[in-house]
Amino acid sequence: MRDPVTAYVALGANLGDALQTVLHALDALAMLPGTRVTGRSRLYRTAPYEAQGPDFINAVAQIETRLSAPALLDALQALEQLAGRQRPYVNAPRTLDLDLLIYGQASMSSPRLTLPHPRWHERAFVLRPLADLAPGWVTAEDWARVADQTIGVLPEPPP
Repeated sequence: MRDPVTAYVALGANLGDALQTVLHALDALAMLPGTRVTGRSRLYRTAPYEAQGPDFINAVAQIETRLSAPALLDALQALEQLAGRQRPYVNAPRTLDLDLLIYGQASMSSPRLTLPHPRWHERAFVLRPLADLAPGWVTAEDWARVADQTIGVLPEPPP
């Protein structure tokens, strides 16, 4: 069996009950085979960035997983499908969006998966929650790049 790898997954939703969808997805991540959630950022509300529709609810989860990066991507996409994700056009509003941001020290680029995620450092809705868990990944240059993007912390929902 493979050793566990620390990975970071961005979560977002802006259709339906986006807050409950993101919270449910965080629980669902912990149910993936060979995977456990080891941390979760605060929850954030963000205006759509290069997207349309209502504001998004965003978070980042830190996980330890024994799944390979491609198998983890498959599992994330299956969770999106269970949440009713449709992809009618690029950056369409979504019931659930799960992006594999970082997978250990992996660096790869294929038509299906690029690691680290190629645009994570351009998006406040990724940087802010990622900084909650792994501030060393976010640089002053990253913060400057997203300074004009609106993002706000949500109060924690009751347990």
